[in-house]
Amino acid sequence: MGDLASLLKESWSLVEEHQDKVAGYFYARIFLRYPDLRDLFPVQMDVQRARLLGAIVTAVQTLEDPERFDEYLRALGRDHRKFHVEPEHYEVVGGALIESMRAFAGEAWSIEYDQAWADAYAVIASKMLAGADADPNPPYWYGEVVGHERRSRDIAVFTVLPLQPLEYRAGQYLSLECPRYQPRLWRTYSPANAPRRDNTLDFHVRAVGAGWVSSALVRRMQVGDMVKLAAPMGSMTLDRRSTRDAVFVAGGTGLAPIKSLLEELTRYNRTRWVHVFFGARTREDLYDLADLNRLAARYPWLSVVTACSEDPTFPGEQGYISDVVAKYGPWKEHDFFVSGSGRMVKATLKRLAELQVPSVRIKYDSFTD
Repeated sequence: MGDLASLLKESWSLVEEHQDKVAGYFYARIFLRYPDLRDLFPVQMDVQRARLLGAIVTAVQTLEDPERFDEYLRALGRDHRKFHVEPEHYEVVGGALIESMRAFAGEAWSIEYDQAWADAYAVIASKMLAGADADPNPPYWYGEVVGHERRSRDIAVFTVLPLQPLEYRAGQYLSLECPRYQPRLWRTYSPANAPRRDNTLDFHVRAVGAGWVSSALVRRMQVGDMVKLAAPMGSMTLDRRSTRDAVFVAGGTGLAPIKSLLEELTRYNRTRWVHVFFGARTREDLYDLADLNRLAARYPWLSVVTACSEDPTFPGEQGYISDVVAKYGPWKEHDFFVSGSGRMVKATLKRLAELQVPSVRIKYDSFTD
């Protein structure tokens, strides 16, 4: 894989600064040749373009890690079943992808690059197809919204009851579509609870700027609405074999998977100290603090530290949560779980590296709308 990975990364560098144009050209080629495929995609394609590129870059960057590469692509294949992707579509996508890369690389593109991407895509497609074929579950589950509560101007907590059992692990995330308001637009959200006997799932959502889906979920969704839920993904899960104490770092609605992991711990933990650091801009954004405090009062192994970065009157810690974590510790012997916006996660990972926390003990989940 070494030479192939080098060729892929080298050729990607030729077009990386034109990512949006590459993605636009890619979809244009597909839809011009196969207009029927347009119905598989949302009307607004901006986020879809970004996700294509994210998947490509992740696949390229994991080629030298066969185990992670295999796991990621099989999960991606399972996830793409929600788009009604058929095996013949993979060939169409592969041809359009290489044609787009070639178009924007210009004269620097070579036959070797062409072959490298063809070989890599063949591996990618085969693993995705294998993941899709091996999944016994439906492409997605229908669920009914059975509870919806506004916690602040921009944040809502709502509960979904899948019409069929949906198996997942605490800390994972899944894609959600709300056909009534934004058909064919899928966004990833983490359940805020461990699996329950009644199969309900709680979600925490912030309406982000002009976010098509998040705004609908917060401001328009009602009890009785139906949603679609795709197969769970992600590896930010607990290792029950670990005896190390744990630190959970959450920013805003990144608290959702952290609460899911905490709920799982309440079912069996007796030996591990658990520290939760929950950060937000203002006290209003600490939307679930009351419940966190109730958990801490009930379980002596749990402690909670809160911080606000833009609320000088807040009586708790002041500043970014990544900096607040650094004030405590030492943390070298702890397991870490980090969840929040991309910027928050990046800042926290950087700070943990400075604190010499081994990267193998850090699991994280970053998200955008």
